[in-house]
Amino acid sequence: MTAPTVLLADDHGAIRAGLRIMLEAQGITVVGEAADGDVAVRNVAALRPDVVLMDLRMPGRDGISATREIVERGFGDVLVLTSFDEDELVFGAIRAGAVGFLLKTVDAPTLVQAVRSVAAGEGALDPRVTRRALAAVVRSTDHPAPGTQAPGRRAQDDLTVREQEVLDGILQGWSNAQLAARLRISVPTVKTHVSNVLTKLGARSRSHAAALVRGREG
Repeated sequence: MTAPTVLLADDHGAIRAGLRIMLEAQGITVVGEAADGDVAVRNVAALRPDVVLMDLRMPGRDGISATREIVERGFGDVLVLTSFDEDELVFGAIRAGAVGFLLKTVDAPTLVQAVRSVAAGEGALDPRVTRRALAAVVRSTDHPAPGTQAPGRRAQDDLTVREQEVLDGILQGWSNAQLAARLRISVPTVKTHVSNVLTKLGARSRSHAAALVRGREG
């Protein structure tokens, strides 16, 4: 299997250097770096890495805005590296289309596995980040506007039986391969169902779908 390629977006040079050493020691290729959102978007467009490791707080253009453009233009998948004090930014990144979240205190094996998972089309969520993201969802849906419903409420009722099974698997954190094995269908069929689920829920990613549903249930 070809080693994943990664672009590092963080305004701290020491952090980028540490991440590069950590990843390259495990055979992952770092193809570029960026110290702010604008440079990240330009470099990702030029280098087309498999995964963008994205900081959320950067001078100038922030990580959320950069993530949104990278995802909308199909330049690559974004794996966010965040800190505990960024609750609202985490949820903003979910809505922008990030597919994974890790804390900057992550150890090397977890980071490497997360990069490989995202490069393979899966997600990667640190449980502590997930809890904070879900709390942000709950806050945003506690008082919906009159005549409206919380995100995903009506859409979830429109899911087929199979799509609901796929959504249940997403909520369990199952990969496409695990879903295929458990539901006894092919991986391409799983991907089609996942795409349909995200479309019906109005979600940008698997993590966004999980956040919307769990936030509504909370």
